[in-house]
Amino acid sequence: MTAPAPIADPPRKRTRLIVWLAVTAGLLVVAGANWHLVHVAMTSQPDCIEHLRPGHGDAERGLFSAAQSSCSPKPRR
Repeated sequence: MTAPAPIADPPRKRTRLIVWLAVTAGLLVVAGANWHLVHVAMTSQPDCIEHLRPGHGDAERGLFSAAQSSCSPKPRR
């Protein structure tokens, strides 16, 4: 009688490899998306929008002013 050949378990190893590759790919996608959001936030400058200048609001009427304006005031002529 011959001894039975050892049975290899390649499907289990292959499944493990596929799971690790999927997890790694998912983490890379999340990291890339976060990097893109940070990059866009740091390099873009939105246009100024019309708003009440600090100190010109009236809270009782629901007109709130900006705490600090990032836009320079319009010159008065």
